[in-house]
Amino acid sequence: MLKQRTLKSLTSAVGVGVHTGQRVELTLRPAPPDTGIVFRRIDLAVPVEVPMTVTAVTDTRMATTVSVGSTKVSTVEHLMSACSGLGIDNMYVDITAEEVPILDGSAAAFVYLLQTAGIELQNAPRRFLRVNQAVEVREGTGSAEKWARLEPYHGYKLSFDIIFDHPAVDSTGQHVEFDLGSDSYTRDIARARTFGFTRDAEMLRANGLGLGGGMDNAILMDDYKVLNAGGLRYDDEFVKHKVLDAMGDLYMLGKPLLASYTAMKSGHALNNKLVRELMLRPEAWEIVTFEDAAKAPSGFAQLARAW
Repeated sequence: MLKQRTLKSLTSAVGVGVHTGQRVELTLRPAPPDTGIVFRRIDLAVPVEVPMTVTAVTDTRMATTVSVGSTKVSTVEHLMSACSGLGIDNMYVDITAEEVPILDGSAAAFVYLLQTAGIELQNAPRRFLRVNQAVEVREGTGSAEKWARLEPYHGYKLSFDIIFDHPAVDSTGQHVEFDLGSDSYTRDIARARTFGFTRDAEMLRANGLGLGGGMDNAILMDDYKVLNAGGLRYDDEFVKHKVLDAMGDLYMLGKPLLASYTAMKSGHALNNKLVRELMLRPEAWEIVTFEDAAKAPSGFAQLARAW
C-alpha cells in the first residue's frame, strides 16, 4: 500500500513576512492520517485552525492567502510547494503571525526543515486526485491572454511559459518542464526565488505590501538587470519559481495530483481559478489509492531525494 506521510518530529524556524515585515515563528508538527496541512494561528487568544483547501483561498494578490472567518494566513504557497514536492500529506503548522516567513524567498529552507524533521509513513492509504478530463481556464485576449490547464497523465508534470518583456528575464530560459517522476524537486525547483522589480517597490509599500522584501529573500531587478550580487541560482530561475508557486497553489486541493499542468503567464489567481473549476466538474476527476505501490506512477512510491 502506498501510505500517507507526515513528519517524524517537530522543527522550527524564525523569519519575517515578505509583505507585512513582521517577525514570525513557525513550527512544523506531525499530524494524524487524513488531517491534511493545517495552519494554527497560535498568536491569538484562542488559537484558530486554518485548513489548506481550495475554497479557503480568499486573496491571491502577490501571494496566496487563506482564511477562516476573520483569521487569515498569507504567503502559504512556498511551504505548500515544499509539501507537494516532498509528498507530505499531514502536518500542523503553528504560526505566530498572519504571514508565513519568506526565509530566502524560495522553498529550499522549507525543504531543509521538512527533511530535518524526517518523513514518516502512516498506516493509511495515500489518496490521489486523478484528472480524467481536461479542464482549462483563460483570461484576457491577444498578447494579454493567459491560461492554465489540467489534463490526464499517469504521474505529475508541469509545463510553464512566461513573458515579461524585461531584458533580465528575456535573457534567461522562459519555458520549463518538470516531471515529479523523473526530475528532482529539491535540486531542480526548490531553490528558485521569488522576484520583483524596483519600479514596483514604492507602489507595493504604499499598499502595505513588500515591507519585508529585500535582496536576501528575492531577486530584485531595475529596468535592465538583476541587482543581486550573486546573480541567479538557475539560468531559468524566473520560470522555475512560477512552477514552484504553481505546485503550492495546486496542492491546496488537499491531495497529490495525478495530472499534467500546462500554463502560459498564470499566477496565484488563475491557478486557484483552475482548481476551483476542477472541483465544479466532478466528472473530470476521481480519488484513487494504490494498494500495490508498484502500480503507482514513477516517483510517488519513493521518498523525495535529498539535495
